[in-house]
Amino acid sequence: MSRPPADVVDRVRRRLAALGTEPTPHTVAEALRAEDHLWGTTTVLAIVDLLRGEALGAGVLQPLLDTPGVTDVLVNGAGGVYVDAGQGLRRREDVTLGDEAAVRRLAQRLAASAGRRLDDASPWVDGRLADGTRLHAVLTPVARTGTAISLRVPPRTALPMAELERRGAVAPAMGEVLRDLVAARRSFLVTGGTGSGKTTVLAALLELVPPDERIVVVEDSDELRPAHPHVVGLVARPPNVEGAGAVGMRDLVRQALRMRPDRIVVGEVRGAEVVDLLAALNTGHEGGTGTVHANAPEDVPARLEALGIAAGLSRAAVHAQAAAALDALVHVVRHRDGHREVAQVADLGADTSGRLVVRSRITVERGRVVDP
Repeated sequence: MSRPPADVVDRVRRRLAALGTEPTPHTVAEALRAEDHLWGTTTVLAIVDLLRGEALGAGVLQPLLDTPGVTDVLVNGAGGVYVDAGQGLRRREDVTLGDEAAVRRLAQRLAASAGRRLDDASPWVDGRLADGTRLHAVLTPVARTGTAISLRVPPRTALPMAELERRGAVAPAMGEVLRDLVAARRSFLVTGGTGSGKTTVLAALLELVPPDERIVVVEDSDELRPAHPHVVGLVARPPNVEGAGAVGMRDLVRQALRMRPDRIVVGEVRGAEVVDLLAALNTGHEGGTGTVHANAPEDVPARLEALGIAAGLSRAAVHAQAAAALDALVHVVRHRDGHREVAQVADLGADTSGRLVVRSRITVERGRVVDP
């Protein structure tokens, strides 16, 4: 079914909005009668589908979000739609959103469904849709090439460690090390770049926690849902349009300490909450974990140092607390062809000067142990 002319669709949209009616074959046909040309049943049905798609879900993007394996859907204004289904970004020539005004409407509707404001006064938004999809959007002219929409699709189901091993994301030798890490109640961080699979790996590791232990998860956005019988999740909340009602990560980490956790998990350590997490792990809460962005394990000390200093700790205090609180790093990589794997487990310690030191325990490349 060919796409109707954008100007015709826009005029029908305006007529239905003025009348306050829903897009049905009858109402659309009535609106088209005011046009200068005759339109067939095919055009009527195409316009109905377009207008209904604008009012429900993510519109024409919804089928992409519902496709198994899709992790990211990106919109670069009216210029194109890109999808990552595990093999890197690919442009979808068969999906079009119309002009810039249509992309802006979609972004604003998605923001409203996430309870966020998106307009010229607040030209960007970060929120979460009802199905858990993470939304980020920036309006033009701040987005120079047109309104940009980024949708990150959460994993539909948690992948167990056995499944990650079957897919080649975890080598057999690496799987043994990871299981020992969890069984020994070691505190560790899962590290890696954006989209490398940190959350997926962390969920698989938490599934290995004995079922009689209580896991309390603190997140900035609701993503981590391990297949474990006793998980309590706490999710941060941004301020409303009046600037009130915010619930920060530091507040939630403190609340988690009062909830009798056997293991504390911080979904992503990227702010001042690092201070409370390190303090918690240094006060008897063994087996705690979280994720942090880092290109390599050797970059983690500098990353923790930057976060800790920004939160008011001295450099020496950051290194001392991290060395005492954390035992290991689990590093995840995403190769250029889209394949993800747990590439390294490294131990954390302190040298004679008290600075954090990273020592590789096992390194894997494409399933082969290269540094036992």
